[in-house]
Amino acid sequence: MTMRRDELEERERKWLAPYAVKSGESMGRKFEEKSDDERLCFQRDKDRIVHSKAFRRLEEKTQVFTAGSGDHYRTRLTHTLEVTQISRGLARRLKLNEDLCEAIALAHDLGHPPFGHGGEDALDRVLQKHGLHFEHNEQSRRVVEVLEKNYPEFDGLNLSIEVLDGLIKHQTSFDQSGKKFKTSAHLEAQVVNVADEIAYTNHDMDDGLRSGFIKLSDLKKFEIWKIASEKVVSKYGEIINEHVKISRTISSIISMMIEDFCTQTEENIEKFGIKTLEDVVQHKGLIAHFSPAMDKMIAALRKHLYDNFYMNPALYKLVREGEKMIEKLFNYYIDNPDKFPTAVAERAGEQGDDYFISVKDYIAGMTDGYLVAEFKKI
Repeated sequence: MTMRRDELEERERKWLAPYAVKSGESMGRKFEEKSDDERLCFQRDKDRIVHSKAFRRLEEKTQVFTAGSGDHYRTRLTHTLEVTQISRGLARRLKLNEDLCEAIALAHDLGHPPFGHGGEDALDRVLQKHGLHFEHNEQSRRVVEVLEKNYPEFDGLNLSIEVLDGLIKHQTSFDQSGKKFKTSAHLEAQVVNVADEIAYTNHDMDDGLRSGFIKLSDLKKFEIWKIASEKVVSKYGEIINEHVKISRTISSIISMMIEDFCTQTEENIEKFGIKTLEDVVQHKGLIAHFSPAMDKMIAALRKHLYDNFYMNPALYKLVREGEKMIEKLFNYYIDNPDKFPTAVAERAGEQGDDYFISVKDYIAGMTDGYLVAEFKKI
């Protein structure tokens, strides 16, 4: 027996926590749409994101390793899928809106340029010379509000206000760290922020070990690895296959982080007297976060990854090459507007975009491989 949208919305109101975002109480969309679609509003959002061109391009964008470095290394797309999976699990545990978490997670990196954070830095540097700046979370929102073109009535995907709010307030240690917003993010957005950190901390360990840039002997020195390893031995006994042992240990660390996060967040909700969604957005500071003990263990591990993996000379050399290509390509288009793709320029003209913004949007949307190909043309 199928369920109508109003029945699904009523089921949400009964099951979700009182401070969760309810689909039936969404603030709506920038452009009103009349539809007999029986999907919940945030289900429609995530479907629109998955079918967007920007989402497909994530497959060929750098996570840590540049695209094409190896079949088993994470790309920006597989990272996004891991964040989405963890977000949904956390939301279910905390009785929050799973569809909203999934939509934010699927879109949170759509604005990332080629060559990862290095590419982001490069675009920011060249734009600052012209009084502008680049930040990939802002670009993610621009992608879904302006740049995607799939509907005759409006530009963008016309996503729900709650999804857009989650994108602009996305914060991790690497993204908008310390930035203050007028109101706090809803708990669903806070869950995605933490899911992002859980995902990249653990999959970067896996990729780091696989590549040889991270040594297992070094990871064994960290408290969180020791505890997780003991849990694995307790459950399975000694595992002979080293790859399987590493896989189970990293999985155990993910489980530890999830359990700690859910426990601490539930304690915070009670301690801060969070009863409604309004209580969440008016609360000063985070509600959803790890315990101090877990934070300390993660910070020590993350520092090791930063010093020995992200900044490894052999790995960062490739990113620096990407940065230089981005800078040179940007300046080339600025100095030679007649060489800028005609179709892109016409679309930007229709939207009334500044030329610098058009060049920024075009380069930010490129995959690693497409950037290299365009660079070789000049």
